[in-house]
Amino acid sequence: MKLIFKDSSFSFELLRTIGHTAYGGADINECLGTAYRIKEGDFKGWYREWYHTAERVCKIAEDALAEEHKVSAREAFLRASNYYRAAEFYLHEGQNTDEAMESWHKSRECFRKAGQLFNPQIEVPQIPYEDTTLSGYFFRNAEDNSPRPTLIAMTGFDGTAEELYFEVGAAALHRGYHVLIFEGPGQGGALREQNLYFRYDWEKVVSPVVNYLFTKPEVDQTRIALIGYSFGGYLAPRAAAFEKRLAACVADGGIYDFFSGTVLKNKPASRWILQELKKDKSPVLDVGTRLMMHYNTELRWAIQDGLWKFNVDTPHRLIQKYQEYTLAGVVNQIHCPMLVCDSEGEQFFGKQAQILYEKLTCPKEYMLFTKEENAETHCQSGAHLRSNQRILDWLDQTLKK
Repeated sequence: MKLIFKDSSFSFELLRTIGHTAYGGADINECLGTAYRIKEGDFKGWYREWYHTAERVCKIAEDALAEEHKVSAREAFLRASNYYRAAEFYLHEGQNTDEAMESWHKSRECFRKAGQLFNPQIEVPQIPYEDTTLSGYFFRNAEDNSPRPTLIAMTGFDGTAEELYFEVGAAALHRGYHVLIFEGPGQGGALREQNLYFRYDWEKVVSPVVNYLFTKPEVDQTRIALIGYSFGGYLAPRAAAFEKRLAACVADGGIYDFFSGTVLKNKPASRWILQELKKDKSPVLDVGTRLMMHYNTELRWAIQDGLWKFNVDTPHRLIQKYQEYTLAGVVNQIHCPMLVCDSEGEQFFGKQAQILYEKLTCPKEYMLFTKEENAETHCQSGAHLRSNQRILDWLDQTLKK
């Protein structure tokens, strides 16, 4: 599905942003009006126009708060948070730019201001992790301490904790769950403020999060579920292979082998690429990749973003890193029920969800989202009501709420 832009990356990111309208993260005409001011493939223009919209909506929120219109202020802060997130999306040239950092900070600030206007207020825990902490949001479903099922939600390659509220947090709250959203290495504040980069052994990230939940009396320790989106479709199953306190796990969409899905497009690797990846350096691969980046917006963004988030300096080293992110050898250690979600028009990982589902030996279900139900894009962007209905109904049944 193309929306306004011919460029597939710009079109998808617009759909992603406007799709958060379902849970209060956008307003349709604010998004369309912004998009029509942006030229195809213009990264700076994308930033400038989304930032302009975010600033305008943030001012609405501040004015409403000053006049004690708290509901109006909360709604506008939530939309501004999402627009600031969209603004900085394409600004990563192997490291974060000053403009991107400012926009990200404002996205988080707006969300936290909105959080103070929730009832109950959104908690902002600091979760002990190795020799530091991870930040996130804990959404209590009610003020009392009656133990309830709790959903841990995490993003993947490029999302933020704030965005996850619009993707699944609000929907889970409506269904009686507590929700804990967190950011791990390579994500959000852990990356930007703490210089923590992606790691393949994600169980070492999730286990401290579960430890934190075990300190909270309102959490039913027997009904803790984990959901991971996009690249989180690898991270969540990896964690579930080792963290046995999880009662269920959802991968949307599932990833068995990140390198195979993104670089090889699920085809056999050529002898040449395998030889190059064994080398310490590959000038030919680096030059060829950078040349293709000039003609492909999605590749240009993915390489720029990846160099930063995996803490490497060349495309060659980035692709080598990708090879570490595989569930080979550990997939049969997953024992909790798994839901593997797939999208009929999946544009980033191809058949990886099907491959993961076939490899699993635990109780499992494969859930395909289709074009007929208008939910065929990656992570069902633009169809969150339908997506959450199916996913959370499965979780209700699995946890026997």
